[in-house]
Amino acid sequence: MTDPVSTDSSPNASSLDRRSFLKTGLGGAVFLSTISLSAGLTGCATAPAGRVSAVDSRMDARHQFQFLSRDDIALFEALLPAMFAGALPEEPNQRRFAIAGTIERIDQGIVKFGPANQQELRKLFDLLNFAPTRIALARVWSDWPSVSTADADAFLRRWRDSRIGLLNNGYIALTKIGNVAFYGHEDHWHLSGYPGPPAWMVDALPQFKPAV
Repeated sequence: MTDPVSTDSSPNASSLDRRSFLKTGLGGAVFLSTISLSAGLTGCATAPAGRVSAVDSRMDARHQFQFLSRDDIALFEALLPAMFAGALPEEPNQRRFAIAGTIERIDQGIVKFGPANQQELRKLFDLLNFAPTRIALARVWSDWPSVSTADADAFLRRWRDSRIGLLNNGYIALTKIGNVAFYGHEDHWHLSGYPGPPAWMVDALPQFKPAV
């Protein structure tokens, strides 16, 4: 259910205003900090996942997760099919590869953020992974691996339309990082109407030249 209003799908979308990525206000910041601390004390997986087996996840076994935890990966595995329902491949294996690649790019993108925004996103993810707040604020009763695409879509819509700033801004943060990671990849440029870099750039810049 990608929100077309918040979708900037060109490669320049990676230059998001990182200083204002997740505006929570003082009260929201204190609340998120409390939740994040509680999540850590109760055993939520907040440490970076490191390398993840490619057998079940379709992750690149060479990728070393530096920010996303295993719980975060499960969160995005549930949310991305709802965010990009009409854009993901229909073939199941290709679909899983597309989701896995997007999650890897989310991790790579967050690593480039400043510490302040990384801390805010960690608190947001902990809120969604910590069962009491997931149930109370997201109204998602099951753990994320058991959440259907329909339920994930309903959650995103609730937060998008919420009058509570913390929840609405949480939706914006989730969709921003998802949109950039998905539509910013060259395999998906055509889905947003982006034609790709001009021919002169492809010829001139080494990053566009195929490996020999």
